[in-house]
Amino acid sequence: MRILLINPNTSRAMTAKIADAARGVAGPDVLVDAVCPAVGASAIESHVDEVAAAVAVVELVTADRDGPAPADAYVIACFGDPGLDAARELVDAPVVGIAEAAMHLAAVSGRHFGVVTTLSRTLGRARDLVGRYGMERACVSLAATGIPVLDLEDTGSDAVAIIERFAADAASGGADVIVLGCAGMADLCAELTARVGVPVVDGVAAAVGLASGMVRMGLGTSKRDEYAAPPVRGVTGARSGREFPFGAGDAVPQTDDHAPNPEPHPSSPARVFA
Repeated sequence: MRILLINPNTSRAMTAKIADAARGVAGPDVLVDAVCPAVGASAIESHVDEVAAAVAVVELVTADRDGPAPADAYVIACFGDPGLDAARELVDAPVVGIAEAAMHLAAVSGRHFGVVTTLSRTLGRARDLVGRYGMERACVSLAATGIPVLDLEDTGSDAVAIIERFAADAASGGADVIVLGCAGMADLCAELTARVGVPVVDGVAAAVGLASGMVRMGLGTSKRDEYAAPPVRGVTGARSGREFPFGAGDAVPQTDDHAPNPEPHPSSPARVFA
């Protein structure tokens, strides 16, 4: 089984950290390839960043789908779940967002959960997703730590202590489970569980587990109506012969997930492996 783990920001360090977390929970028969765009937003912290992230997700899924060995499942490793619906239109395989997976798993692990995320400006998107996923009764708190996404790359920072404080507050306020609201927090899950004393859910691990379980069950993305393949239309200004507007056709293929990161193709936002 092969899962393509997509970090839609351009940070290779964060992609590698997320990949480690994903591989730590994947079964021995599961290959996790982790990719990020070579061109795009360095962190997903605004609505504009989210648009860029969604484009990156669509490009990377399309490039993989059209490659020699498409993935059996796809995981979008950004808590805003950017491009999730569009990606589901593109493939029959399962496509799982980490916010969706984390919230559903947290609702199984306890009656109520709290989300601890990065910047306060992302709380609106998190609240929207709580509603979309039907978690209004289960989610009892949303808290922003004020930690920028890229600060989570520094393992020597005081991020753990800050996140712990907000997680403890959520638990005191009635949360049976804590959901980490950023893929960059994936490596902190076990430590925070021990410190806070309630289960802490990392969306990356949750999504990999859910995606691999769906593959084993033979469940894919329904192609009835909404997630049917999108209509192919001509694009104004597109190069001759191109059916897709974002440039995924120029992505540089690479099949070894442990190989060194390639230099991006000079003409396009090529994918980069970790």
